[in-house]
Amino acid sequence: MPTDRPYQAAPDTSHHATTNAETDLANLRQDFPGHRIWRAVRTDGTLGDWVASLHDPAAGVDPTVIQPSAAELREVLEAQSARAPKRRTP
Repeated sequence: MPTDRPYQAAPDTSHHATTNAETDLANLRQDFPGHRIWRAVRTDGTLGDWVASLHDPAAGVDPTVIQPSAAELREVLEAQSARAPKRRTP
């Protein structure tokens, strides 16, 4: 059914969501270099949970951390950092 509206009823914001997610991912990777941070992929092919795999034992405690958002993953990784065994300097 044609419409005389010059605009979409619901604007496409998926590009902005992708850009924000990419920025969040880059920031997490920069702030937590002892972890490999990535997004899980759902069965339908869309991006899912945020995942951090521990690669430096001095950076955390749990080998894998999974959270539903970048903000929640950041909170958990900050707590992990505080719980991590500290290296002794000679």
